[in-house]
Amino acid sequence: MRNFRELEVWKDSRILAKEIYTMTKCLPDSEKYGLVSQMNRCSVSIPANIAEGCSKYSQKDFVRFLQISLGSAFELETHLILCQDLNFLPSEETSSIIKNIQRLQKKIASLIKYNKSNHH
Repeated sequence: MRNFRELEVWKDSRILAKEIYTMTKCLPDSEKYGLVSQMNRCSVSIPANIAEGCSKYSQKDFVRFLQISLGSAFELETHLILCQDLNFLPSEETSSIIKNIQRLQKKIASLIKYNKSNHH
């Protein structure tokens, strides 16, 4: 088993989840059960799946949970782009968080690639 608390991607994704929760408080009340709920859920899904993957004994299972985490990161990016399209959030703030998400996506993808190629 791996210690998820030591993984940079897990630490980064926790910070991201906190930022998303803060940001979604600014969305219209009409989105409480729509975008707010979806964005909060997928932001939490990223570190949760990394942590769950760390509990798995097989490399293949670990990678599968990292892939789920990566999928949530792409979903979250899409929700933020939609928020920009709908003018729900300030463009500068949204763009900054999108850049953070893209950096995190690259880190998770690298971790997947590393674990797939080096641990068969």
